[in-house]
Amino acid sequence: MKPTSQSQFLDVITRDEATLRFQRHLRLAPLGQERVALGAALHRVLAEDIVAGIDVPGFDRSNVDGFALQAADTHGAQEERARTLQLNDEVLRPGIVPQRMAAAGTATPIATGGMLPRGADAVVMVEHTELRGEGRVEVSRAATAGENVSYAGTDIARGETVLRAGQRLTSREIGVLAALGLAQVPVHRAPRVAIFSTGDEIVAPGQPLRTGAVHDSNAAIIGAAVEELGGRPVHLGVIPDDEAALSAALARGLACDAVVFSGGTSKGEGDLSYRVVGRLADPGIVAHGVALKPGKPVCLAVTGGKPVVILPGFPTSAIFTFHEFLAPVLRAFAGLPPDRHETVSATLPMRVNSERGRTEYLLVGLVRTDDGLAAYPMGKGSGSVTTFSTADGFITIPQHTEMLDAGERVDVQLLGQGLEPADLILIGSHCVGLDWLAGQMIGAGWRVKSLNVGSSGGLMAARRGECDIAGMHLMDPASGEYNRPLLTDTLELIPGYGRMQGIVFRPGDPRFEGRSLDEAVAVVTGDRDCVMVNRNAGSGTRVVIDRLLGAARPSGHGVQTKSHNAVAVAVAQQRADWGMAIDTVARQYGLGFIPVQEERYDFIVPKARLERPAVLAFRRLLDAASTRAALRGLGFRIDADHSPPANPPPRPIT
Repeated sequence: MKPTSQSQFLDVITRDEATLRFQRHLRLAPLGQERVALGAALHRVLAEDIVAGIDVPGFDRSNVDGFALQAADTHGAQEERARTLQLNDEVLRPGIVPQRMAAAGTATPIATGGMLPRGADAVVMVEHTELRGEGRVEVSRAATAGENVSYAGTDIARGETVLRAGQRLTSREIGVLAALGLAQVPVHRAPRVAIFSTGDEIVAPGQPLRTGAVHDSNAAIIGAAVEELGGRPVHLGVIPDDEAALSAALARGLACDAVVFSGGTSKGEGDLSYRVVGRLADPGIVAHGVALKPGKPVCLAVTGGKPVVILPGFPTSAIFTFHEFLAPVLRAFAGLPPDRHETVSATLPMRVNSERGRTEYLLVGLVRTDDGLAAYPMGKGSGSVTTFSTADGFITIPQHTEMLDAGERVDVQLLGQGLEPADLILIGSHCVGLDWLAGQMIGAGWRVKSLNVGSSGGLMAARRGECDIAGMHLMDPASGEYNRPLLTDTLELIPGYGRMQGIVFRPGDPRFEGRSLDEAVAVVTGDRDCVMVNRNAGSGTRVVIDRLLGAARPSGHGVQTKSHNAVAVAVAQQRADWGMAIDTVARQYGLGFIPVQEERYDFIVPKARLERPAVLAFRRLLDAASTRAALRGLGFRIDADHSPPANPPPRPIT
């Protein structure tokens, strides 16, 4: 008999309780040690202190090309009154052991890295000498004892502890080990982590993607994260929704030090992962269902001292729960110390609602303003594969908090080490033309951060001074003009380009094919079976849609997407029959197009930021003939007649 869907969840517990139950059955210590070749030691963790067995350097050596001599023989030497010394008849190149003593009144030619001869206590650079006949050299600058000399053992002394157990080896430490002559290095054994994904809908990267399927990004993300933590991923591939296949994969995985896979953690009779892991003992499953968002369905188990973790299928949920529960365990297994979380303070520019009863992790992008950092929610949901890669950090919203107000101060835990400020901050409406421009800026070496929050969000960010450039296409309902009437006296408009907005539909649909705009509008407002896909409130496209439809509310009006591409995908996949998008995107998806009106996509810049180097570079890029040609090639209008007046009168937003 199949279990009911509800029986698949254990009691939902707090994050802290889940961590306690999980780690109680694990030995959080290195798994052992091994010796590896120096060439294979990069990023490994030292298992023992490294004590120098030799002096480095092992002899007194010259730091420059010049002449080894006794410093006392150069006292008083000047350009106009050089001191003359007799040359010794040997040249000390690196690797040559001196045979003659540098006696008083003599000098020995020596190369950089050469061994200092007995009796010498300084080296005069060749630039301060002049060779004379009869084996003599004139010295025109006085030297002090020890000048240009590295004495034996001054870098590393025999018996000195130069590296400590627990250090992760970078190229710098590898150089130290090589200088000590070590061919092998004692390191902690890297934990082997079995990784696989489950689900009939999962397709390995490189394989054709059928309708309704998704590429397996989770295994790649988790595998890379395991390597970052000092582990060795063992990829077992994609396992179908078959109980026997899942059991076999789990059995293979248990030959490693840990097992992690994604999918099949939620309630539902089709999820088999919990059922398979549920057969483990000693102790088996310790938590299934944690009060987290994202990541509630995570399942934690231990068997024979080995962690077994089923991550949620959605990418953001998977990576969050991996780092929350398994990453600390793998760090301990690899001999790494607990992770140090760097936190910065920031201000929320908008209100954020949260679900009461669950600790929520909210991914944010950070923007530097005159008043500090602003934290913009990424807003793509746990199913997004790009959110984690583009976010700077996350906010932890306590489980009993339902809302964070705009302007509230929050602590942001950074996802990386340190926060690298962007040279150019773009906030506003998404456009493929802006994507192209940002790519050119990045290719020229500028660090660019782009946050797509819609035209209205970009305008408000520009008013608050939170961005360098806001891309927007907002029509003033009173005048029908785009963008310029909405400026305040603190903002400057940089003319962009024209885009044609229109109705997109599948080619051959008789409700739209060959029809005029008025005929198409009559169809969509009168046929309940003709489903639309709408745009989000606050977007420039939504203003056009609302003017077109008036009070009409066609089927699908409540389905709001956040980009032209999302509209086009919905229509192409027959989840909707029509929507509003620009002609560039319609061509990209092979859709039919009925023009509605041309709009202006312009760039708004706070006047205080007009002279910033990256903004000036962006303006030069926009003015370049090659840029204008490239934008025309993408389908945008760059005609001169679209350029607005040079100094328009500002008008405050009402």
